[in-house]
Amino acid sequence: MAIVVNMPRLSDTMEEGTVAAWLKKVGDKIEEGDILAEIETDKATMEFESFNEGTLLHIGVQEGETTKVDELLAIIGDEGEDISDILKGGGNASTPASSADRESKEESESSKEEADVTLSAVEEPKTEVTTQELPEGVIVVTMPRLSDTMEEGTVATWLKKVGDKVEEGDILAEIETDKATMEFESFQSGTLLEIGLQEGESAKVDSLLAIIGPEGTDVSGIASNYSKASEPAEKEEATKTEAKKEAPKATSSETSKQKTSAPAPTPVTENGRLFVSPLAKKLAEEKGINLTKIQGSGENGRIVKRDIENYEPAAGAASVGKFVPSGQEDFDDIDNSQMRKAIAKALTNSKFSAPHYYLSVEFDMENAMAFRAQFNSIPDTKISYNDIVVKACALALKQHPQVNSQWFADKMRLNNHVHIGVAVAVPDGLVVPVVRFANEQTLPQIGAAVKDLAGKARNKKLTPDEMQGSTFTVSNLGMFGIDTFTSIINQPNSAILSVGNIVEKPVVKNGQIVVGNTMKLSLACDHRTVDGATGAQFLQTLKGYIENPVTMLV
Repeated sequence: MAIVVNMPRLSDTMEEGTVAAWLKKVGDKIEEGDILAEIETDKATMEFESFNEGTLLHIGVQEGETTKVDELLAIIGDEGEDISDILKGGGNASTPASSADRESKEESESSKEEADVTLSAVEEPKTEVTTQELPEGVIVVTMPRLSDTMEEGTVATWLKKVGDKVEEGDILAEIETDKATMEFESFQSGTLLEIGLQEGESAKVDSLLAIIGPEGTDVSGIASNYSKASEPAEKEEATKTEAKKEAPKATSSETSKQKTSAPAPTPVTENGRLFVSPLAKKLAEEKGINLTKIQGSGENGRIVKRDIENYEPAAGAASVGKFVPSGQEDFDDIDNSQMRKAIAKALTNSKFSAPHYYLSVEFDMENAMAFRAQFNSIPDTKISYNDIVVKACALALKQHPQVNSQWFADKMRLNNHVHIGVAVAVPDGLVVPVVRFANEQTLPQIGAAVKDLAGKARNKKLTPDEMQGSTFTVSNLGMFGIDTFTSIINQPNSAILSVGNIVEKPVVKNGQIVVGNTMKLSLACDHRTVDGATGAQFLQTLKGYIENPVTMLV
């Protein structure tokens, strides 16, 4: 059955997109995860991957052409499939052509549900149908795509409630994506008439989030239409919610038998109600903070985000693991966050699609240590060893563009610009903010950029633009005392450098055993783009910069 692929919303403010380049042509076989095209948004040129498999039957927007979000971009289906009816209807599932497809399907299938599923596979009819029935001035707000890889989002907290006046630019909610928790602002003015997703609940991109319109407008029918479309997901969410509601009722003796998904203790008031925002509760779980120890500063003593961020345990307090009686099996189930699911998908895809190989080296760090000490003696200046590594990589990549490349099915792209991704550990996993044009920046500028991006990453304030476009990645575990390790390539990069700590050890210099300081590094390469000799030559150039960092200043 043919599937209509629409112009995606690749940023929160995107209203239309331009096809910069098609990476597939009509007749090509498409696998799930294949990059279909590069699309220029209002913020960046981004890769758009296919979520479907089949043959590319039709391209609706040619290279250089622009179209609105949700307009026909391409059609994927079975090889040789007739799509003339879809094209006559402009790819609109509500046109007679699509209705004919639906009737034909209903005649050949005995189940009405199967026919409905087929219809939704061809197009996303709910938006069209709802738009025709919208009262004047009413706007349906759907779950936005706040990152290029986002497939679903979770409402961390609502900053408006039903009945509130909403102005264009007001922050409606904080939404947890696969990369960060981001503020979502309204592009319309009116009254918040309906909230389609409660705090803590998740939904797919383009699902109903809220309805805004004139005060007093009845929108129950609109909300009902969306509810029916997402009924299976809601049932699943309701089951989860019910389980979470029942869990706190367990007595102490039952706790060891009944497991909940929330590891943080739950403070309750006299009537048993929890006064804590979902975002604050989530942060407390991530940090292992006991909520009963916190005095809320919000309305009615509600614990809010700032209370968690400002919390300092009492002096002498130690983190103690959960008590488990001897000989008793025990576990805690923790729901995977959007970020964790995205990391799992991306790294699995990279590990099993890119043929990794690894090159390991050990550098003499004596000159680098002396260089850093001298550099940091300048007033108001402080650089780290990681800043030196990032700068050295950026300069080396300019000399070895094949390491600064990307792999596509029909070509290899050598990037002439250098954007270094810096891996940052966060409670939910790992994010990779990007230092752009790193080769053009000074060491202090790189240090300031990395510090700023790392802070935003830990506070979940990174924007999509700050997390995309890297051409090479650096992952440093030296500060954790790790001597050496290997990393999984951060696609679409062709390589990633793993940096260990500086170790004081005996070394041989001029035939004598002396005390020295060395650092081990491992380069993971994609063998499709970087041959072994190419990777080795890059490391030789890198060695020259790191062992003699003054050469980076000339």
